Amino acid sequence: MSTLPTLRQLQFLIALAEHGSFSRAAEAVFVTQPTLSAAIKELEMTLGTVLVERGARGAVLTPAGEAVLERARRVMAEAEDLVIAAQAAGEPLSGPFKLGVIPTIAPFLLPRVLPALRTQYPRLEIFLREDLTERLFDALRERRLDAALVALPYEASMIETRSIWSDEFLFACTPGHRLSGAGSLDPDDLAEEPLLLLEDGHCLRDHALAACSTGTARSDFAATSLHTLVHMVKSGLGATLLPRMAVDAGLVDRMELDVRPFEPPVAGREIGMAWRKGSARADEAIQLGEAIRESLVAPAAEPATATEAPAPS
Repeated sequence: MSTLPTLRQLQFLIALAEHGSFSRAAEAVFVTQPTLSAAIKELEMTLGTVLVERGARGAVLTPAGEAVLERARRVMAEAEDLVIAAQAAGEPLSGPFKLGVIPTIAPFLLPRVLPALRTQYPRLEIFLREDLTERLFDALRERRLDAALVALPYEASMIETRSIWSDEFLFACTPGHRLSGAGSLDPDDLAEEPLLLLEDGHCLRDHALAACSTGTARSDFAATSLHTLVHMVKSGLGATLLPRMAVDAGLVDRMELDVRPFEPPVAGREIGMAWRKGSARADEAIQLGEAIRESLVAPAAEPATATEAPAPS
């Protein structure tokens, strides 16, 4: 049987490709430069081809090196998944878990569910990353996140999702607005009402327009957050749609706004858990989503804090 590359050698090749020099790559993987250089030379001998062009300005992978690099990353990812799967089989939802959350969910859902999760899974360490959906999905595909809380529907390649909660939309306006008052609204009531919405990139914008198909978005205003959005409404710039989750969490408290529901069938979005297709932590992501759903059904708990992971590069 021919000699096979070691995982350590593949790790060194990946580090060399990422850092572009033997010295910086050696520092990144906590070995000396001669140790890393010797391991790369052994890898080249094992594979029978030159993988790295060594020069005064650093190290550059050859075409053969680039081909090996792509497979090396897959092998290392599978090896990491193997370890994760073995650990999860012994005790699911223990140790570090990197969870992404979109900005229109994070500040309103996490303070309620984190205390329950900490009680139910005391050995679970959640590292949070707040970002827009597409960037969270990129991080899932690249294994920089284990799962993400997002708003559905949202189609994306290599991503699987499961809905855990329905979040209806509420209409918000100033008391003097033509649609202010008591009672519920029909979505058709918004036919002549340009809505203030979040800027492009926020899935809430698309979900709001889809929920009220007769409504349109104001082209001259766009907010970067729900907090900015409600202040724009309070200033009399227009009306908007808000998730009930945010309203229940106190988003419009003391804002002197009229908030009205819609008649059935209720317009809204689904809150769901997302993970990379084929992930070794898929079962844990589903289990975590179910635990979050159960904590939302239960009475609200005291707020908690969590560690935020570094932003994906």
